[in-house]
Amino acid sequence: MNDQLTESDIRKIQEEIDYRKQVVRKEAIEAVKEARAQGDLSENFEYYAAKKDKNRNESRIRYLEKMIKTAKIISDDSAEDEIGLNNTVTIYFEDDDETETYKIVTTVRGNSLDGRISNESPLGKALMKHKVGDRVYIDTGNGSGYYVVVKSIEKTGETESDTLRSF
Repeated sequence: MNDQLTESDIRKIQEEIDYRKQVVRKEAIEAVKEARAQGDLSENFEYYAAKKDKNRNESRIRYLEKMIKTAKIISDDSAEDEIGLNNTVTIYFEDDDETETYKIVTTVRGNSLDGRISNESPLGKALMKHKVGDRVYIDTGNGSGYYVVVKSIEKTGETESDTLRSF
């Protein structure tokens, strides 16, 4: 696993684990008990659905606990004029003649549909530590790639909308 996580990511993961253990687990156990009380388990769809939900929650808890155990803790600090974690960057794609804005986040918060790209993605990795005006080559593998120009960097920091990606 060895995801790169910030202290804030660890805190949010621990909050989800605590919520799942204290709230979701109790609700799931109660749902299983109620479904079991309905009688014949061989044809009891509610029982199987409740067991499946309970098992899904336990699996998520184990996954998150393993993520914390194996995580590589990284800092989200960067120089004032450099691209770093939790910064919003506007870049110009030379080949497409288009400008786009992204927020650089850790893998567990990445969501390209929401304008958040991972610091471990080819684009995120290449942009890290660059400054406004830098022309950056993005290697897409197989000897191909493209150039972008950094137009602006905004030190936005972390926000509440930076939720963890569910699996």
